[in-house]
Amino acid sequence: MDLELRGVAGPDGWPAEGCRCASCNRLRAAGIRHAPARVLVDGVPPAAHPRGRAVPGGHDVAGRLLVAGGPGECPEPVPGAVYEAVLLDLVGAPEHLGRLRRAGAVTDRTEVHALHVDHRVPSPAELERRTGFWSRPPGGPWRTVLLGGSRSGKSAEAELRLMGHPDVTYVATGPDRPGDAEWTARVEAHRRRRPAWWRTVETVDLPPLLESAAGALLIDGIGTWLAAVMDETGAWQDPAAVAPRLDALVAAWRATSAQVIAVSDEVGLSLVSANRAGRAFADALGRLNQRLVAESEEAALVVAGRVVELA
Repeated sequence: MDLELRGVAGPDGWPAEGCRCASCNRLRAAGIRHAPARVLVDGVPPAAHPRGRAVPGGHDVAGRLLVAGGPGECPEPVPGAVYEAVLLDLVGAPEHLGRLRRAGAVTDRTEVHALHVDHRVPSPAELERRTGFWSRPPGGPWRTVLLGGSRSGKSAEAELRLMGHPDVTYVATGPDRPGDAEWTARVEAHRRRRPAWWRTVETVDLPPLLESAAGALLIDGIGTWLAAVMDETGAWQDPAAVAPRLDALVAAWRATSAQVIAVSDEVGLSLVSANRAGRAFADALGRLNQRLVAESEEAALVVAGRVVELA
């Protein structure tokens, strides 16, 4: 099968003519233009290929190639097919890659290409960064810590990195707050962002999960976990009382065989708390962040939705 990509952009190209968004302006200023998607298989478009067939959301060619029909389209695999290559709208529907992996239609040997790319992503460099996460084999161990302030976008970044994974458990460490409408709305917004097949576990008992997980874990977050274990151990009054729990978490983090992303609050940029309990929490979380990052393959700081990788 001879596959040619003579264009990979959306119907209007990238940058789109007359569009004044930042994404299009960046490419225009750099003199870069991506032509609208044009795929040839053995010299002909998938729809005209002798062994091609229409599937919901796109086209299949001989059970070897799956192509998204357009922006936002999620092509359904042919039953039993294990594809050599897939061309997907990774900008608009990256979670579809995870679903195809979950179904067995995409494996570690499948070539994955982004199609219908456009100004829904800030830049080609950002698309390359994201596809690097999505094309990574789903096995572990691989540990990532994402740091950031409140509403920095760190949770969304964590979810984005795992969109291509077929088996994700979302670990919520925050307390249940019955009657708090604002908190309920926050939790629901997080749930709507996540693929429907992701499992959710609400717990602060993290070491057993890290020790037994076979898929991916998204722990959101370390700050709420620490607050809970400080409550349990009385560490607000005696900060040293929480030390065994911190040691156990770091040991389990080091020993895990899973792919794990932990979201945590960056406390080093805020003012020093005026009360003893606040200082004890910030000190403990700051030191814990350092210990987890030291045992991680990746770490990043998220600021206003932008990601700064930490070497």
